[in-house]
Amino acid sequence: MCQDGSGIRCPDLQLFQMRRVVLFYSSTNYNCHTNHGNLHLGAICRPGNSAGMAFSAIYFLDNKGQVLISRNYRGNVTMSMIENFMPLLLSKEEDGSLSPILEKDDVYFLWIKYKNIYMVCTMKRNTNITLSFAFLFKVKQEGYKLKQGAPKPPAAVTNAVSWRSEGIKYRRNELFMDVIESINFLVNARGCVVHSEILGQILINCCLSGMPEVTLCFNDNALFNQNPRENVVDFEDVKFHSCVRLSRFENERVISFIPPDKDFELMSYRITSQVQPYLFVEANVQRYTHSRIEITAKVKGKFKERLTATDVAIIIPVPSDASSPKFSTAKGCVEWVPEDSVIIWSINSIQGGKEFMMKAHLGLPSVEAEEPEAKPPIRVKFKIQYLAASGLQIKYVRIIEKSTYQAISWIRSLTKSGDFQIRI
Repeated sequence: MCQDGSGIRCPDLQLFQMRRVVLFYSSTNYNCHTNHGNLHLGAICRPGNSAGMAFSAIYFLDNKGQVLISRNYRGNVTMSMIENFMPLLLSKEEDGSLSPILEKDDVYFLWIKYKNIYMVCTMKRNTNITLSFAFLFKVKQEGYKLKQGAPKPPAAVTNAVSWRSEGIKYRRNELFMDVIESINFLVNARGCVVHSEILGQILINCCLSGMPEVTLCFNDNALFNQNPRENVVDFEDVKFHSCVRLSRFENERVISFIPPDKDFELMSYRITSQVQPYLFVEANVQRYTHSRIEITAKVKGKFKERLTATDVAIIIPVPSDASSPKFSTAKGCVEWVPEDSVIIWSINSIQGGKEFMMKAHLGLPSVEAEEPEAKPPIRVKFKIQYLAASGLQIKYVRIIEKSTYQAISWIRSLTKSGDFQIRI
């Protein structure tokens, strides 16, 4: 016990591994006691003590470490230091060395938890931590007294799963997952790739009862901002839904979450390396002045034979004054759209490895325009079911709910064209 009323100071933090604090109030003193095994520590803190506002700042955090409200009292600790609290807490919890006092870069975090709210104080060395804990517990006790008769706080503040309500029931418990990737591709007139990227997202339609815990894991060649290795794909700009437990993903590369009901986007990402076009399109345009224009286009599926590209559309620009179109093709159909100055070669399906050709002949007026027209690029549209262009695969899905019902998970992959252009 500190006889001078100064309390337990930070050099003694190694001894202050507190498990429980009991406060006794009187008109003159706060008597603070704590027990840890056979060790008993205590301090007498007078209300007039200069250490009454011993900490630098106080924060109220939700269970994900987001700051709900905060107040800076002394200004000797930057407010951004609170960003280190939750990672430090999780690290200590995993090591089995969790205590109510955490330290990083000579800054101490004193914390208690009430339901899903963390109350945290930050402070420097040589500070009365006992009085700070007394203040935190007093806030907790006074807040409990005001609980009855107070309006119900929003779920986003107190509920660990504010995105999902209780009592959801389905006759069939199913989880539908779609891995959708769009390819953005730009090729210049010389056939060189100028820009390529994949924009991906995982969409989920959750039809599960209760409060299920869902865990899914990716294949080994999915690389999320780790040290580069061979035969892996580097995922960039990865964004997760707020339901995902980020700490577990960072440590284990496993996505664990309690899903919202119905449709939502679980994650999105971007890839700029090892991008393949999957549909190879080549066009040759011959223009004969005051006479005609002839177009020869080829398309080939650059993917495995067991896969099929569907809803293929190759949109080729033509002069606005073209007329009298004639087409020939062994696959699909060709349509002239004069109001848009394009011809559209539509093919229902192209099997992997197959190649097809189209020829178009259009007449031109005998009088040529004074200013040459711009040359818009060829645009390509397609879809390939059962294929993720990045190689991303979901290895397994595990669904656990306290009622132990049997749930079925469905996974689909789709690669489609995004902004896919070929300049001519």
